[in-house]
Amino acid sequence: MKKERDSSTERVLDIWVQPRASRNEILGYRGEFLRIRVTAAAMEGAANRLCREVLAEALGVSPSRVEILKGHKARRKRVRIKDLDAAHWQRLGKEWASGR
Repeated sequence: MKKERDSSTERVLDIWVQPRASRNEILGYRGEFLRIRVTAAAMEGAANRLCREVLAEALGVSPSRVEILKGHKARRKRVRIKDLDAAHWQRLGKEWASGR
């Protein structure tokens, strides 16, 4: 049985992805969705891949730890992030909530 680390956690986020943006960025929460802009077009999963990479980089995890659960062909998505450092999550959550 694998022992879990106390400092890591798993989170599920509802996100809104805007493909074909001028740059990759996380805008923060608007309502219940974390808004993310990506430069890739929504063709053949390119925007989904880039979305996972942008989230992973911001959260300090590997892109393989970011999984799209729902909304593979929609702007609204539900994603799960595994092995997320709890302290890092709290800091970013506050930052995103303020829209920075």
